[in-house]
Amino acid sequence: MTKQKKTDNFQQAAEHFAQALQENFRAQASAQPEDQLKSPVQELIKQAGILSHRKVVTRTEAHAGRGIGRPDIAVLVDGLLCGYIELKAPGKGGNPDALKGEADKAQWKRFRSLPNIFYTDGTEWGLYQNGKRAADLFEFDGDVTKKGKRAIRETQGLQWLFELFLTWNPIVPKDPVELANVLAPLCHYLREDVLNALQNPKSNITELAREWREILFPDADDPKFADAYAQTLTYGLLLARFSGDEPLTMDNAPLRLDKAHGVLAQALRILGQTDVQNDIEVPLELLIRAINAVDREQFQRRREDPWLYFYEYFLAAYDPKLRRDYGVYYTPIEVIRAQVNLVAELLESEFDKPMNFADDGVVFLDPGAGTGAYPLAALHYGLRAVTNKYGEGMVAGRASKIAENMHAFETLVGPYAVAHMRLTQAILDYGGKLPSDGAHVYLSDTLESPNAKLPVTTPVFQKRLAEEHKRAQKVKAETRVLVCMGNPPYDRQQIERDDALTQRKGGWVRFGEAEKEKRDRPLLEDFLEPARQAGYGVHLKNLYNDYVYFWRWALWKVLEQTEAPGIVSFITASSYLRGPAFVGMREHMRRLFDELWIIDLEGDNLGARKTENVFAIQTPVAIAVGVRYGKAHPKKAAKVWYAKIEGTREEKLAQLAEVKRSTSLQWQACFTGWQEPLTPKSYGNYYQWPALTDLFPWQHSGVQFKRTWPIGETREVLLARWNRLITTDSSDRNQLMVATGSRHAGRVGANLVNGERLKPVFDEPKSAKSVAPVRYAYRSFNRSWILPDDRFCDRPRPPLWFAHGEKQVYITRAHLKNI
Repeated sequence: MTKQKKTDNFQQAAEHFAQALQENFRAQASAQPEDQLKSPVQELIKQAGILSHRKVVTRTEAHAGRGIGRPDIAVLVDGLLCGYIELKAPGKGGNPDALKGEADKAQWKRFRSLPNIFYTDGTEWGLYQNGKRAADLFEFDGDVTKKGKRAIRETQGLQWLFELFLTWNPIVPKDPVELANVLAPLCHYLREDVLNALQNPKSNITELAREWREILFPDADDPKFADAYAQTLTYGLLLARFSGDEPLTMDNAPLRLDKAHGVLAQALRILGQTDVQNDIEVPLELLIRAINAVDREQFQRRREDPWLYFYEYFLAAYDPKLRRDYGVYYTPIEVIRAQVNLVAELLESEFDKPMNFADDGVVFLDPGAGTGAYPLAALHYGLRAVTNKYGEGMVAGRASKIAENMHAFETLVGPYAVAHMRLTQAILDYGGKLPSDGAHVYLSDTLESPNAKLPVTTPVFQKRLAEEHKRAQKVKAETRVLVCMGNPPYDRQQIERDDALTQRKGGWVRFGEAEKEKRDRPLLEDFLEPARQAGYGVHLKNLYNDYVYFWRWALWKVLEQTEAPGIVSFITASSYLRGPAFVGMREHMRRLFDELWIIDLEGDNLGARKTENVFAIQTPVAIAVGVRYGKAHPKKAAKVWYAKIEGTREEKLAQLAEVKRSTSLQWQACFTGWQEPLTPKSYGNYYQWPALTDLFPWQHSGVQFKRTWPIGETREVLLARWNRLITTDSSDRNQLMVATGSRHAGRVGANLVNGERLKPVFDEPKSAKSVAPVRYAYRSFNRSWILPDDRFCDRPRPPLWFAHGEKQVYITRAHLKNI
């Protein structure tokens, strides 16, 4: 071990650093320039620590590969990880935003998630905290590797940067929003590290991913596994922090979770194995330190539930697209309580259950539980009824009964962890006892087949996860559910026709069993076939929506697995109330329910008549409460009732807060036909009018370019854009034209007006002329121009061009939105 040179001040330390650096580079060793910087930089940071009376220890990191490696030096202050130093070859500078190379740019995209990192080439130094520069760049007086001590003049600026670096401490989050904003970038960085490790087929994480898929989520591709991994570690560690007083480590975290959260405990053991940690060391260390900074007592003293909104905040900061894809939007408590109140009334008045959700035989299931808002609301409502009718002495026993009868599925690890924690704590707070297998919140994909099998042999280390899978499957296949309630996700997946990689949603509901010998008619066919027979097959793409799959699953689970009574209450997108694609869905609902109540909350922010939504989304929504009182009567259509709540978002929520009983709303009787809309008769006989498709029997979907640049306000704009494309080097044209799977610069095309054959854009000379622009009905009241060039139009719809003429008249209609 090299003995440190004693320095009396930072100026001397900087001079020693410069001298050592100059000697290293004079030697012209074969080492990489970054490696020649390592020892002098480590010595300088240690001297800065000594001068500020701090014990500084450095650790060098082994790179994982060009452009995706770990930071070069990890710095620990007084035994705790403080931050990192990334070294660059002399001349590159210490400003990562100015780096030119693609590898450096990709690296900075990842490293900017780190809360405290130095970038330096030895001469220029930049300190970045949480992705932003913490202070002005510092630069020595010339290239230190060449000038040595002669470059060292003013050093106060660098000493101050070191002080900022060495005194960094994690932000102590004061509320859920701050906590989400602290954890989200670290979780994101962890996800990227996992994705990088998965590129190596021999890495420990790659093997772990294979086992994870076999046991929990067979359809999880690499990005989904990386996301599940990152969120599991983040939320598992967070939950462990709230389960004990001692500082958190990867060793003690699973022990804290064993009693009440066994599945997460075992997941942490598996995902945090020592050999696996080597692949994710950097973000994992920072996560642990950030979570250890959380003040447990401050959070637990909060009057409101600190976890109520937390996952929505987290996902908005972590991955907004993932939030949209999974439909993670907090359900306003007024909506939840209105549904709970209406269902509780049915349980009491029609099912002889005076304690409603706390009564014997009331088995409750939320198939898309999120952070557990619906199960918790039902639990609180039921136990209030117990207190009011029978006194507090019965509450603990009934809380234990609810714990046995309440089930929830969640596919995302983050909300699963929060829901498990909240439900467990609520039951214990009421004095209840948890079942022997813990709270019945399952980490499971609701739409997976109830008959899916685990591998024949399961590693001993992973048996707890396998048991979780079996418990969820048992509920799906065998448990008799009386009440199914919640806010399932709604997202209409849109995939390019030639996209063979993206996993189609819908699972068992849409596709049936995976094994050919078990290939039964998929459940979704009960919605699809009637629509085809009614002539609405062209609209069926609108049925491929998450919320439709969940509706179909719930109807099967509650009303088709048994002849017994049942209740389903969802708030979802409202397109099924009127849309032509949903005639089969409406018919099936009428056959299974005896009565169905619809509360239309509107909220269309895309159509011509905009109304405010109770969610932060563009799609109108509706609450439905459907009930069957006894055996099924499939030949007798359900009575359907409709109420509408109008006004601003605040006014709608205020009206929902007043929905205590069914009499709180003014109901109107709806159409009675099997496939007719779930809307009131009093709206007139509009739905008896002939459809446009009856009067004009030939129709076709419109032209879709899948890119906007071939559409413009004038011919001149389009010709200028063509010239920009065609005068670019051939190798860059693919990117400039916004290539897709079906339209790229190597594809032969055609003039859509006259059919003239066009060579690939790659092969066009820089003097090539554009096809002549033509007029185009781009949007309502928007007459634009387009380049009628098949090479740039993903959906040209040839029949429309064939039928086009000067005297042709077009009628455009919306299939999904009311006008």
